[in-house]
Amino acid sequence: MKYLRIIFVFLLIVLACWKIATAGYIHVKAYVAQQLLVSAWDKTLQGNQKVKPWSWSDSWPVARMQVPVHHKDLIILAGDSGRNLAFAPGHRLSSAKPGEPGLSMISAHRDTHFSFLKNLQLGEEILITTEQNKTVSYKVSLLKVVHQSNVKINTSASKKALVLITCYPFDSVYPQTEYRYLVYAQQKKESL
Repeated sequence: MKYLRIIFVFLLIVLACWKIATAGYIHVKAYVAQQLLVSAWDKTLQGNQKVKPWSWSDSWPVARMQVPVHHKDLIILAGDSGRNLAFAPGHRLSSAKPGEPGLSMISAHRDTHFSFLKNLQLGEEILITTEQNKTVSYKVSLLKVVHQSNVKINTSASKKALVLITCYPFDSVYPQTEYRYLVYAQQKKESL
């Protein structure tokens, strides 16, 4: 009986370690991916087109997003599929390119790249650097929670505008939630 307890405790410890490692995996992957994306972004700024961050990637960097108040510096990938969001925030291809006229939509996971959105405040600045190395400044104008069935965004705006999208609530233990957190931002000034 004593050996069964020891084996049981040992198995519980192994299971706990495995769960902790699994939970940390997504954070490690997100961090390492951003380092590889920075290298691809640097090549993009040198005039190269669609530079893949790793050989098997089906996406490439299209913009850089900085949120100075929250010390965030993120490379944005083309496309917002679940596969892309595992590595970086993704640009919805049906919306305007980040930093260009129109409404640009960028999505990311709430527990990695967009976890800082829960602390974002109205009036804070978001900087988007385009592939042409032009920086556009945006000011947060609206924070909104909506049901996923009500995420209807008109992307035909003529001014430069930005919507950041992530799942809500931020600290939920469930991977799939019914709500989305939307951050709207309007262009603050033409360029830096």
